[in-house]
Amino acid sequence: MRDELRMNVNQQPHMTSPYGQPQPGYQGYPQSGYGGGHMPVGYPAQYAPYNGPGTAYQQGPPQGYSPYASFPSKTLATNLASDLSSSPLNLGMRGPPTSGAPPVSGAQNYSQFGQGDVQNGPPPMGAPPQRPPVSQSYTPGAGNLSGPQHPYVQQFGAPPVSMQQMTNQMASMQVGSTTPSPAGPGYAPPSVTQAPISAAYTPAAPPTFSPSTAAPTQPLPTEGVAQPPPQSYYGAPPPAQQPFPNPSAPFSTAGPTQPQAPPPVSQQSFPQAPPVSQTPFSTALPPGPTQSYGGPPPQAQPLFPRPQLPTSQPSAFPGGPPPTSTPSQLTGPMPPLPQPPVSQPSPYHSGPPLTPTGFLPQGGAPPMHPHPGMQGPPMASQGPPVAQANHIPPSQPGMPPGPPNAGMSGPPPQPGMQGYPPQQNGAFGQVRGPQPGYAGPYSGQPNYGAPPAASASAPSAPKRLDPDSIPSPHASDMPPVQKTRHRIDPDSIPSPIQVIEDDKANKGSEPFITGVRGQAPPLITTNFQVRDQGNASPRYIRCTAYNMPCSSDMAKQSQVPLAAVIKPLATLPPDETLPYLVDHGESGPIRCNRCKAYMCPFMQFIEGGRRFHCGFCSCVTEVPPHYFQHLDHTGKRVDCYDRPELSMGSYEFMATVDYCKNNKFPQPPAFIFLIDVSYNAVKSGMVGIVCQELKTLLDYLPRENPDVESNIRVGFITYNKVLHFYNVKASLAQPQMMVVSDVADMFVPLLDGFLVSVSESRVVIESLLDQIPEMFADTRETETVFGPVIQAGLEALKAADCAGKLFVFHSSLPIAEAPGKLKNREDKKLVGTDKEKSLFQPHVSFYNTLAKECVAQGCCVDLFLFPNQYVDVATLGVVPTSTGGSIYKYTYFQAATDQERFLNDLRRDVEKQMGFDAVMRVRTSTGIRATDFFGSFYMSNTTDVELAGLDCDKTVTVEFRHDDKLSEETGALMQCAVLYTSFNGQRRLRIHNMAVNCCSQLADLYRNCETDTIINFFAKYAYRSVLSSPTKNVRDSLLNQCAHILACYRKNCASPSSAGQLILPECMKLLPVYLNCILKSDVLQPGADVSLDDRAYLRQLVSSMDVAESHVFFYPRLLPLQNLDVESTSLPLAVRDSEERLSRGGVYLLENGLNLFLWVGVNAQQELLQNIFGTPAFSQIDPSMTSLPALNNPFSKRLREIIESFRTQRPRYMKLIVVKQEDKLEMIFKHFLVEDKSNNGGASYVDFLCHMHKEIRQLLS
Repeated sequence: MRDELRMNVNQQPHMTSPYGQPQPGYQGYPQSGYGGGHMPVGYPAQYAPYNGPGTAYQQGPPQGYSPYASFPSKTLATNLASDLSSSPLNLGMRGPPTSGAPPVSGAQNYSQFGQGDVQNGPPPMGAPPQRPPVSQSYTPGAGNLSGPQHPYVQQFGAPPVSMQQMTNQMASMQVGSTTPSPAGPGYAPPSVTQAPISAAYTPAAPPTFSPSTAAPTQPLPTEGVAQPPPQSYYGAPPPAQQPFPNPSAPFSTAGPTQPQAPPPVSQQSFPQAPPVSQTPFSTALPPGPTQSYGGPPPQAQPLFPRPQLPTSQPSAFPGGPPPTSTPSQLTGPMPPLPQPPVSQPSPYHSGPPLTPTGFLPQGGAPPMHPHPGMQGPPMASQGPPVAQANHIPPSQPGMPPGPPNAGMSGPPPQPGMQGYPPQQNGAFGQVRGPQPGYAGPYSGQPNYGAPPAASASAPSAPKRLDPDSIPSPHASDMPPVQKTRHRIDPDSIPSPIQVIEDDKANKGSEPFITGVRGQAPPLITTNFQVRDQGNASPRYIRCTAYNMPCSSDMAKQSQVPLAAVIKPLATLPPDETLPYLVDHGESGPIRCNRCKAYMCPFMQFIEGGRRFHCGFCSCVTEVPPHYFQHLDHTGKRVDCYDRPELSMGSYEFMATVDYCKNNKFPQPPAFIFLIDVSYNAVKSGMVGIVCQELKTLLDYLPRENPDVESNIRVGFITYNKVLHFYNVKASLAQPQMMVVSDVADMFVPLLDGFLVSVSESRVVIESLLDQIPEMFADTRETETVFGPVIQAGLEALKAADCAGKLFVFHSSLPIAEAPGKLKNREDKKLVGTDKEKSLFQPHVSFYNTLAKECVAQGCCVDLFLFPNQYVDVATLGVVPTSTGGSIYKYTYFQAATDQERFLNDLRRDVEKQMGFDAVMRVRTSTGIRATDFFGSFYMSNTTDVELAGLDCDKTVTVEFRHDDKLSEETGALMQCAVLYTSFNGQRRLRIHNMAVNCCSQLADLYRNCETDTIINFFAKYAYRSVLSSPTKNVRDSLLNQCAHILACYRKNCASPSSAGQLILPECMKLLPVYLNCILKSDVLQPGADVSLDDRAYLRQLVSSMDVAESHVFFYPRLLPLQNLDVESTSLPLAVRDSEERLSRGGVYLLENGLNLFLWVGVNAQQELLQNIFGTPAFSQIDPSMTSLPALNNPFSKRLREIIESFRTQRPRYMKLIVVKQEDKLEMIFKHFLVEDKSNNGGASYVDFLCHMHKEIRQLLS
């Protein structure tokens, strides 16, 4: 089982005595023997792996097992069919315990070992369980419990046997290091065969497990689970471990009992009541500790100190749990009490799911349902169960529960305390106070139970959370240290950083071989090498799902978008080969007679090689005689590996004249530079900078062969209210200017001498570029035109009968009388209303018509804007975005600070590889078809994507729908063919082929999705929807679709579990955090300071982004430079995008693909400042610098290399902005800390996760 992470979002009703349930193991120590956290067997864990219950357990409830109300018993399903493991996130409350027969889940496969030697699920039968001895040392890491800690080997007296004893003990308890009374916390180190108990005491547990002994209102807690070895934690290390209670009770059972060996897994079914809602086991190896939500501290626990949280992990909710739905699920006399927050290790170790009550499932045994006599939450007078927040629910029915995850609430109480020290968030560390930016506790809601931590390497684990019932304990009931937080622990929820790092560790070292159908590639953030063996590289095509549903009904049910993000001319790293160019001579490429698909590895040769069977439409086509080749014994052509089109996923064909316009080969393309010379453009310095740069840039025009001169011809136009054309023919001594003032009827006043070869006319061109700034230096003309400027370039290309690109440098709203004239329509009052969509639509239809003409000619337009005020980007951007062009915007352009960024963008834009006059078509195998397209292009029919220009950064996103059933045997095929003109005028076809699997089970669909690609698709879909719907509707529909996707998984793929758990498929566990970034982005939820032009600009920018760009755009990369190792080539481990992760003594670098921010903490070390800025004083750092001083020290050199490498990875040059803590620019920087609540009303990640869980529960109910 491996694909889910569960989080308990709801608080469980507390069904135990006042002092809390036994604490399931420590937070964040997933155990290997549990279904959820899989640790490699050889991991140097402090505890030996727990392999499930031992054979000596009795079949029935073990003695000493405290029944606990919401621990329903489960039959052990020996085989869990799906390999979806779940690590529950307990975000909220659990349903009432019920009694009755245990649910039996069908036989499901429980994969015993996950990746590597991690063991998932029940141990082999008969294997003696090894439980860690209590006395083994735990790595204390950074955790400080609030009281002094005793050595592990301490022996504690037996646990109190009766409620009275417990009460007495509590009354006399002191926080601190006092030695426990003999009847103390009940900790004796468990014997090796017992599961360590990390739970607080169970009050009044009778010595034997018998329902009748418990008081009705005080169910006994279940036994604690043995903890798995520590997983890799994200964040601070776990706190030191405390001794486990009660040696004799295998789990921290309430009463003393004789130690018993656990029964073999297969026998372990407890006949008790059915599980209330149990989370499935996370059998998968979760990537990181599970996300558990730390619940608020228990109400009446004044005496338990909490372990301190690691400082590095901000607590997300200092003020109280996020709002969630009301505690509708509580049953029983009392609303659930708050639980201590879980201190969770990295959010992604999927650990054992919490049991319905929130306890860890008992070791290996299915959790038991309390006996009837013990049900009901504890009464208020009894006090909240101490350790409840972190109980991990049983994973799959009948299976041994997964390892305790991060979600367990903290270590057992220390010697002087009874109960647990409540923990603060984080993998155990210091206690954190309330953090800025979070609202106070929501009233009336139950706390979040802590979710289990997912195991570090799990491939996929469902996650569960429950936002709903989170009661906020009354402040007066809590000890002061606990008043600081009652919210979900941000470290217990899925961490993007953990997932990224796990993927790098698991997939970064091996090359990605594309020959396996339906294999999901490494994440976009992982560096990997690709070997093309029949499917296109993920650098060219990434799919949202690599297992397509077989039927449209299944696709509708899941609502997972079926799409591919295609980047046909993507740049490859130097160690990968470019697609081979295949030339079949005058006959051209071999194609299917019926569907016209091009020859590819999916064609099957038959009849000895004389015919081939098309993989797309099943038609049989004759092989032309010149292409005939014999077949080998496997049915493959003997020349298969000599022909790229038969063995590779991507290749190119030389196109014949039949593929050219008017049946004649094209001319090489031309570049035309159109420069605004109005007052604003000249005054800002833009005109001088452009002219100066073009003199050198013209030597770098793109070419196929670096040793040969470029074939591209160039032309120059300047304009304000009128247009100036320049004749730069080589034979002239000086350039000639021709003015066209009739802008209503544009024409080109000269044919010969406008488009010229740079090498021939260099002297004349340089003379012109020197003269332009001088000619217009004293201009007083402020008005400009825009439509006629593009028309002029278009007419020039038509006259030369070639395709090409216009580089337009423009500064202001075109208000001069001319076609395409605009007026200022910026109206902030429309934001948030139904009329807001009009602000994103073009103001006049003129530009749509003009764009269509440009595409027909192959005229691509790139627009460089230098506005000082509103310029109506929504309208001016129509032509660039319809022709495959780009828009670059430099608001308030100042030569001193913006020149470097502008010139780098211009150089890259001129030099980059691209194709002209392109047409793209996507063919698919029978059963699906391409129905929708997103990007910068024009479509005149439903199948052909027309691009006047297609460069190496542009993507086209294609959505697929079913038009018939697919079969699991054949899978689904797609072929993207792009016909384009290269720089030297060759007509070529670039082909990319992709085969994905088909599945008839929803679990298989959810196991093989790619969240980054899904987010890229959702962003494009949403950003296009704002043209026709109010932004609120767009946000709601996106939220609804995401909730449907996760609800469908919960309903159909996850094992039964409490409604209080949010279960996320392992490969989609980051869907909520990334989706929240889209929902609160400036386009969909703008702050007051975001201009309409910026929103239109970002909307158009995202429409053609690839997955790597959209990933860093929505979830920026944040690096702590104080951790930079100058000796190493690796980067410091990134931190999550939250203010709580920033240390006042640190310096951080944040990149989002458009900007680089260098945030300097007010207490940064002098040596660090000296190395970076050349000054040891924080006050002397100049926040206006846009580049770092080149200092002669290793740190400065390494940092500048990192910044340079970031810039080369992105298509746009990122300007460096230095942000000093508490400076005015900090507000802009904080806008990119996307896990926090935003000024524009966007939810924090934790709040959004709770909201999402509420939506899912509503859908399920």
